[in-house]
Amino acid sequence: MPVRPIKRSKARLMAGRVIFTLRRYAKWLVEWPRLARTRLSGDLPYVIAEHRTPLRRAFSSSDERLTLGKINNLKLAIRRLDGITIEPGQTFSYWFTIGNPTVRHGYLPGLMLKDGQLVEGIGGGLCQMSNLIYWLTLHSPLTVVERWRHGYDVFPDASRTQPFGSGATCYYPFLDLVIDNPTGARLQLRVRIDGGDLVGEWRSSEPAVNRYEVVEREHAFEALPWGGWLRKNKLVRRVTSLETGAFLGEDVVANNEAITMYEPLIEATRR
Repeated sequence: MPVRPIKRSKARLMAGRVIFTLRRYAKWLVEWPRLARTRLSGDLPYVIAEHRTPLRRAFSSSDERLTLGKINNLKLAIRRLDGITIEPGQTFSYWFTIGNPTVRHGYLPGLMLKDGQLVEGIGGGLCQMSNLIYWLTLHSPLTVVERWRHGYDVFPDASRTQPFGSGATCYYPFLDLVIDNPTGARLQLRVRIDGGDLVGEWRSSEPAVNRYEVVEREHAFEALPWGGWLRKNKLVRRVTSLETGAFLGEDVVANNEAITMYEPLIEATRR
């Protein structure tokens, strides 16, 4: 049973950051030969998955300065991510590809979620990119080998177009999104800003053979003893053959739990 979020001392938080940062750097060093580093300027021929998300949210109360900061940060990330290609047997690391989002690298303040609070931070907004890539990957033959779920559900569902828990939080360098390519094809990530949307695609050297659908199961709100609410669900990926239409199976890709930052509606609890 989750309890009220724990407030840790600054010294303990700093020590944890140092330890997990060193672990991540060591992991990159060991996996260096397998890490995807090649970027193609042209498109691979086949679109495997595509999705877009709005840059401005209906429920966001952030000022325009922070929204523009987020858009700037996403544009800088796009320069590193767009065209990155995962060869068969290679691994994609979100933070290895982007690098450290610091002021020196041009990143600006944007909104980020920290300890259950929306705060201003350098590089804020990059979770929108990791969310997009994760959702795209669930609709592709690629395998997610590391993903960190959001510990808090920030907004109610009025403008949500994807199931709760379909994102991937990120924090440099230890909360990473890592993806393997177990196929015999090359997979290429294309990301861009189109009007008011962030747009992404996984493209492939080979045509798609399966269709992937992500569905929500066992959704519930649970009242916590200290007065908060816990939201839970499972995300299941269903696979169907494009050639025959045969159902090939399904697997649980995420078990989500998050403390809500809003009071759930009565209708939502009956969902």
